Amino acid sequence: MSRYRGPKERITRALGLNLFLKGKRYEAGKSAFHRGRNFRPGQHGKGRHKISEYGLRLKEKQKLRYMYGVSEKQFRRYYDEAVKGKGTTDERFLQLLELRLDNVIYRLKFATTRAQARQVVSHGHVLVNGKKVDIPSYKVKAGDKIEIREKSKKFVAEAIEGFVGEIIPEWLTSDTEALKGEVVSVPEQEQIDTSKLIEVNLIIEFYSK
Repeated sequence: MSRYRGPKERITRALGLNLFLKGKRYEAGKSAFHRGRNFRPGQHGKGRHKISEYGLRLKEKQKLRYMYGVSEKQFRRYYDEAVKGKGTTDERFLQLLELRLDNVIYRLKFATTRAQARQVVSHGHVLVNGKKVDIPSYKVKAGDKIEIREKSKKFVAEAIEGFVGEIIPEWLTSDTEALKGEVVSVPEQEQIDTSKLIEVNLIIEFYSK
């Protein structure tokens, strides 16, 4: 299954959670989700829906996958890697998603959404330790210095003008004026806000059965 490219608010309403897919529009409270349409889309969206144990786990998986904008194949690969890694599977799984270059660009506030961050990376606007990297899934590590290329800074600055977004995580440092940042450390689970929105343990259970 490839990445979802359909209406973003439809997915947000279907899953019942702000997945931060719309950037400035969500921040300004102008989305349908924030205007009270926080129920499932479609004719029967307001009806009562009984969800099975399987459905509950599937829903959590879809929330996290859509939030980070990765394909099912990539998502499963991160789970497989997390199972083999050190530490708890929950924490390792989130770390692998957070350390994607496109997510780090979003966290540094060099993009208003992860989708926009993916474009910034894939179009060659990003340097990692002074070298151009155009692979959104590139895994950064502690100590990596990340910046927007000099000739791209005006374009990126205009794209994020007026964007406030979330607080920059403590495992990163960011200079939004110079469009430079650094990965200070690998994030711990409590430093990843996603872990407060998604029941990651249900996703682990979904794949482990």
